[in-house]
Amino acid sequence: HNNSLRQNVNIPGRYSPHQRIPSEHRVFGGRDLFSLWFSLGVGLMVLQLGALLAPGLGMSGALLAIVSGTAVGVLLLGAVAVIGSDTGLSSMANLKRTLGQRGAIVPALLNLAQLVGWGAFEIIVMRDAASLLATRAFGEHSGLVSPVLWTLVFGALATLLAIAGPLTFVRRILRRWGIWLLLGACLWLTWNLFAKADLAALWARQGDGSLPFALGFDIAIAMPLSWLPLIADYSRYGKAARRVFGGTVLGFFIGNVWLMGLGVAYTLAFADSGEVNALLLALAGAGLGIPLLLILLDETENAFADIHSAAVSVGVLLPVGVECLALAIGVLCTFIAWLAPLAEYQNFLLLIGSVFAPLFGVVLVDHYLLRQRGQSQVAVMALRWDTLLAWGCGVIAYHVLASAWPEIGASLPALLLSGGLLLLLSRLGRATAGTPVSQ
Repeated sequence: HNNSLRQNVNIPGRYSPHQRIPSEHRVFGGRDLFSLWFSLGVGLMVLQLGALLAPGLGMSGALLAIVSGTAVGVLLLGAVAVIGSDTGLSSMANLKRTLGQRGAIVPALLNLAQLVGWGAFEIIVMRDAASLLATRAFGEHSGLVSPVLWTLVFGALATLLAIAGPLTFVRRILRRWGIWLLLGACLWLTWNLFAKADLAALWARQGDGSLPFALGFDIAIAMPLSWLPLIADYSRYGKAARRVFGGTVLGFFIGNVWLMGLGVAYTLAFADSGEVNALLLALAGAGLGIPLLLILLDETENAFADIHSAAVSVGVLLPVGVECLALAIGVLCTFIAWLAPLAEYQNFLLLIGSVFAPLFGVVLVDHYLLRQRGQSQVAVMALRWDTLLAWGCGVIAYHVLASAWPEIGASLPALLLSGGLLLLLSRLGRATAGTPVSQ
């Protein structure tokens, strides 16, 4: 029986989204999580986001928004990662503890919608980059230029990785060689920028004012925040909370700031129109397109993470295996990518922030202040109205602030308001009952 258990832990998907992973079966160390989150912080979508910030904020303003937004976002991301390490549960199973059995259905469905959208976005941007590289290599009349072909190729690849699961991907692929190829691509793009661009003139470039700094900050923070509903799906395999936090924070911060900054710099230096194809052409011209190709190959793990965690979210609601759900969701993402063009996703990012920033303000207060990390095994209620009310007020506050006072930002105020409101409601409940709060 013990031998069978040891074999099963090495086969991803043996643990359902409902199961708690025992501490002796957790295999991810700090290096594993650094590799994973550095890789997830790097990608074509991240470069594109830098291109989105460049015209309005200029070089220095965009970098300030990127560094500050990412720094705040990764600290929150690391704190939520520790929750997965503390409990050994998936993200959606942890939300059941905070929102209740029925209350967790709402974020599970919202998470499914955002992950399907992200998965389709990832496949679309990989398709466009691969078609561009094929055009440069083989000519525009080659059959390898076909967007349909590359949509199917990358959709199938991401789906297969999602079916294989996080243990196989991180330990057998990413840690062994993927991280080194990715580092080489980033270094090459950085060297090319320093060699060809006028850095003094680039740093002096000012924005045209079309994007307020607070909105740029919210867009930058939305990148790490978009991973909050996924991260426990991976950190529950972590050996120690300290390593989970450190590996996650350092990996994502370095990767996200580096690539988003390159997106800003390449847009202002070589692709001033700010359009996606112009940025891709500039990237394809560096190093015979090899760095772009390596980043393109790395992009598949972003789609893998979206599809795998979407399957885990649905697995909390339906008694179906994660592998089968990953296959179905991968097919759905590929189908959407086949039909949809790559539209600007600024509003999509902000919508994600409006939902998940206040949600995880509630989750963090519940785990660190109300439970004080000590109650890893608790009875799950059907509904927790206090947490649902605090979350809903945070979402409303986000949209009010974003529309009425966009110059002050909305993500952090909404997160702090929802967390503070939950703390207030819990203290009121304790005062009314005359007993200490217990969940």
